[in-house]
Amino acid sequence: MLQGLRTTVYLVNDITKAKNWYTEVLKTAPYFDEPFYVGFNVGGFELGLHPTDTAHPQKASVLTYWAVENIDESYERLLSLGATEHEAPHEVGGDIWVATVWDPFGNCLGIIVNPHFN
Repeated sequence: MLQGLRTTVYLVNDITKAKNWYTEVLKTAPYFDEPFYVGFNVGGFELGLHPTDTAHPQKASVLTYWAVENIDESYERLLSLGATEHEAPHEVGGDIWVATVWDPFGNCLGIIVNPHFN
C-alpha cells in the first residue's frame, strides 16, 4: 500500500517569508510557487509550505529528518539563518547523528547523517 515518502509539508503564517527563508536554506528556488502552496524539490522529495492563519501552528507529532553531509556545519548554518535550537547535534547510535531546530515559522526541522543510507 505505502510506496515511500514523497512530501513533507510545513505550515507557515507568512508564505512569502517562508519561501524566501527556505530558498536560502536549500540554496534553490521552489519548483511550484503559488499563494496557496510552495513546493521545493529536495533530492527527489518535496518540502512543501502551506499557509495558515496562526502565528505558530499547532505542533504535530511527526518529525522529518533531512539528510545532510555534515551535521555540525548544517546545524550552525540553520541557526545563522534564523532558526532556533531545539536539539543540538548528537549521536543516536550506529554512527547516526541527528539535530533539530525550530524554523522561524514554528516548525521543527530535523537533519540527519546516516551512513547506513545512500
